[in-house]
Formats: sequence, C-alpha cells, structure tokens
Amino acid sequence: MSLVNVSGLTVKVGDHTALAHVDLAIAPGEIVTVVGPNGSGKTTLLRAIIGAQRASRGSVKRKAGLRIGYVPQRLHIDPTLPLTVGRFLNLPTRRSDADIRAALENAGATGLIGRQMAALSGGQFQRVLLSRALLERPELLVLDEPTTGLDQPGSASFYQQIEQVQTETGCAVLMVSHELHVVMSASDKVICLNGHVCCQGTPEVVASAPEYRALFGTGTHGALALYRHDHDHDHDHDHDHDHHSHAEPAVDA
Repeated sequence: MSLVNVSGLTVKVGDHTALAHVDLAIAPGEIVTVVGPNGSGKTTLLRAIIGAQRASRGSVKRKAGLRIGYVPQRLHIDPTLPLTVGRFLNLPTRRSDADIRAALENAGATGLIGRQMAALSGGQFQRVLLSRALLERPELLVLDEPTTGLDQPGSASFYQQIEQVQTETGCAVLMVSHELHVVMSASDKVICLNGHVCCQGTPEVVASAPEYRALFGTGTHGALALYRHDHDHDHDHDHDHDHHSHAEPAVDA
C-alpha cells in the first residue's frame, strides 16, 4: 500500500499549466527526490501532495490518516520579535518539553531550546524547522528545497541528518532539491520534472537518461559531473556507495 498515489495530476494556475499528467507513488520508508529547473512545478507538486493545491485534473490519494511533516523552503520570522526556539515549537499546539527536546535532538539541534529564533544561523534555523516537522511523528516527511542558502558542507550535513532521521524513524521522505550531487545518491527514486515527468527511476537510471542530460548538461560543469563518488571504483563489484563524500559546489537547478 502506497502512502501517496498521484495519478494523471494536472494543475493549472490561471491560464498557466504548472503540471501536466504527473504519475507518482511513494512507498513506506522510501526516499524520493524531485529535481528540475526553476519553474518546473516542483513546489506545486509538493503542495498538491500535502493538500494545499487543488488538482485541475487527475487525483492525489493519500493513505487514510497519513501523518505528514512539512519543512518549507523558507519561513520569515520578524527579527524584532522575541521568540525562543522552545516557544516557536509550541506554536500553534502546545508540546511537552520532553517531546520538544527529543525532536531537537533527532534534528541535530540539541541545546537550542532557549535560543532566540532571530539569532540562529541558517543551518540551525532549518534544523529547528525539521524539529517542528518531526513533532508530528510523520509517516511522510516532505521538504521543499530545505538547504536553500546553506553552503555545501551545511547542505551535506543537513541531508545526512535527513538520512539519519529516515533510518531511525522509518518514515518516507519526499524532497525537492537543486543540489543533485548531494541528494541523488541518497535517494531510492529520483523524479526529473519539467512541467511533466521527464524521467524517473534510481539515481543511476535518471543520471544516464537523455531527458535528464538535456536539462542539466553533461560537461564537467553540468550536474552529471557532480553525480559521482569521491573515488573511482567498479560498480559491478562495489555496491557500497558513499552517500556523504561529495565536495563539489552546488548546481542550482
């Protein structure tokens, strides 16, 4: 039984067709990454899946009672507002200190409960948003370009945290990313979107697909050059892929 089943999804915004005939299934415990150029409908797809965007045609079916944790691309908080991390995580629903501390620990944000939200670094802020999503005890964790604005080591560290969360909780993960070199190798399934599904499959299948190459390039500065391990090895004999050793700069897709 899939957690989410998207069938023939078409979304129109005014006269603009943001998505056309998208099919997608998310299985329990699966890590799915959606990549695509700016304006390709990535955020629209996430909004449709969480129920914030109506379909013009097609359907989005969610498992009954599905618990979703959502980490937005950005969240603006007035820097003059005195708001601690603990207080923020109690909005809009009051939580126990034990639950808040556990969520912060699971998100790699231990010790931040008394800090002012306005004083957090970009990476700390995103981990607090992740903590808030984890308070829902999600079966599906949805992330919309969660590392926008972070440097490469910060991005890699955040995605390692996501993998750790997935391992420990068993939740499925659906994320939109522009950082192919970090995320693709950690994914069970990659969906390449450009208003419609150009191609989908394992990272290896998508990285070699002509449609993917057409969008992201094949040269030394293209995204395919970034999808590699930090050492050469024979894939026929070595299946222990390193998910964390990519040190190349991010590609903004």
